[in-house]
Amino acid sequence: MADAAEPRADPGRRPHLGMQVGELDGKWYAKYWNPVMAPLPQHVREALALGPQAPPLCLEFDAAGTLGDAGHHDLENGYGLFDDGSMHTATLTRMPGVSPAMLDWWFWWHATETQRYKLWNPRAHVYAAWSGAPADRDAPYRERYIGGTSFVDEYVGSALGELAIRFVRPSRFGFSEDGLDPAEATAVCGVVGLSRVPLDWGYLIHHVRRVKDGSEMRSRFWMGGKYVAPREGASLPGKLEAAAEGLRKLGAEQARAMVVHCSQEMNHLAAFLPGIFDEFTRRARRDEP
Repeated sequence: MADAAEPRADPGRRPHLGMQVGELDGKWYAKYWNPVMAPLPQHVREALALGPQAPPLCLEFDAAGTLGDAGHHDLENGYGLFDDGSMHTATLTRMPGVSPAMLDWWFWWHATETQRYKLWNPRAHVYAAWSGAPADRDAPYRERYIGGTSFVDEYVGSALGELAIRFVRPSRFGFSEDGLDPAEATAVCGVVGLSRVPLDWGYLIHHVRRVKDGSEMRSRFWMGGKYVAPREGASLPGKLEAAAEGLRKLGAEQARAMVVHCSQEMNHLAAFLPGIFDEFTRRARRDEP
């Protein structure tokens, strides 16, 4: 794992969950803040009730590009655990009225301000900032986040993670980019690491494709175990080794929390994304010279 931004160093920051008084003052998107989140969809609750699934049902990372194929996989909701301590999670989110291009826009736009990030998951998101995001505001939406690193703090279950998510080209994860016309499909691909130490511990993909009434998002995470590695050839002394050891052995609690977190935030996003995207584009057109 490589191509990373430097670890974050901001010891004076005091993050908090939720919106504080005045935090949204003057923000045009303030009306999209809604701290009430819908219950988990029935298909996700049923998958969690089954517990860990057989490893052969899980998508191998080397075959991640097959998410771009027609149809569905054996495991679209749920999780699997592996002997090396790693886990794989899968979550399907139905997104009426949402286009793949909206998701490409969101993954660029949301990380510019912490308040935007909090819109996405009011019960879990704490902090967000970009490092190295492309500056060309006229580029296609996908090009605006690829190559950047999003520093985010968020709760997954009861654990607060301080993460660095490096967005990479879909082709790096096995997708044919010729098959990712933003009008029909996109694949948001990232390397997940820690933000304060140079350590990576997994991969994420959100594959989004058009369906009859909007889009469906098929999210996949591969975390822990063999995916834990020092960044850019760093060795593992002291603090880094301790962090790595804590991530090498993941279990059902972490996997379940990841499925719940992903389903909650993506369903919440789907509820307001068409509206906020439409308003953003109207404002952008109005501000054009």
